Amino acid sequence: MKLLTKQFSLLLLIFVHSLSKAQTDRPVLDIMLNNYQYPYEVNYLSLKSQTEEIKMAYMDVKSQKPNGQTVLLLHGKNFNGAYWETTIQALNTAGYRIVVPDQIGFGKSSKPADYQFSFQQLAENTKALLDKLGIDKINLLGHSMGGMLATRFTLMYPETVKKLILENPIGLEDWKLVAPYTSIDQNFQTELKAGYESTKKYQNGFYYDNNWKPEYDEWVYLLTGWTKAKDYPIVAMVNAKTSDMIFTQPVVYEFQYIKTPTLLIIGTRDRTAIGKASVKDPKVAAKMGLYQHLGKETQQKIKGSKLVELDNVGHLPHIEAFERFIKPLVSFLKD
Repeated sequence: MKLLTKQFSLLLLIFVHSLSKAQTDRPVLDIMLNNYQYPYEVNYLSLKSQTEEIKMAYMDVKSQKPNGQTVLLLHGKNFNGAYWETTIQALNTAGYRIVVPDQIGFGKSSKPADYQFSFQQLAENTKALLDKLGIDKINLLGHSMGGMLATRFTLMYPETVKKLILENPIGLEDWKLVAPYTSIDQNFQTELKAGYESTKKYQNGFYYDNNWKPEYDEWVYLLTGWTKAKDYPIVAMVNAKTSDMIFTQPVVYEFQYIKTPTLLIIGTRDRTAIGKASVKDPKVAAKMGLYQHLGKETQQKIKGSKLVELDNVGHLPHIEAFERFIKPLVSFLKD
């Protein structure tokens, strides 16, 4: 029996290693993801912003049975529009037109290293896309960093947002109050060292409670497949600047001003908290990123909002527990 157990353990180790090697052996991605195919056709909006000529990638998926409504999906910091594929399919089937931008600095969009990143700027860019498409009313869904952007967008353009959905948004607490500041230069050096294994380790611990599934590998590949590209330092600097944006521009103080009908979908196992690893006091660090409390606290700040808590689900409900995620989402949109 002991021999069989050792053999099984060895086979498991070989299998895990082969999966890891399969990821690292995949093609190096260029920093515009030109050699990676998104699930739907990608178009581009040309913008002149901060004297830069840039382009914003987006998917615009129209339903075959349109109900006249549009849902705008905003991705998180460690992702891009591609990870919304199953959400697009489900909402599209339900009759919704789905618009999915890659924010400037992410995915297939331009990565201007000299750009001053702010949630106001990203919201303005997103509004320019809607104006180009002739869309004046949307249902807005933001995940993670996208939740921070969705919050700022809703406050800037309240007449545009019919309903707001926040899926495990970050920024529900002000990390600056407890975590030491990490400069853009320090973030840049960290980003230069990023790789598949370190990124997977972070996501596995913070997002999935160390319950990794092979399908999660795709999102690590999309985030790290370009680390060996010759111009990756450009991405590293953009990543450093957007990390600084998230840390220094909290939205936690703005939830009280939202008047738009709002739904919070919260995976309560989530422990995402920027700067947590730098906090010296373990008792303070242990209190950061507790979404089983943060969801309830945020609901109290957004007057009239609804809260759906998903027990034993982490940072990505639409990836980890899709059926439990999509049901309350569609119900809220139809109400």
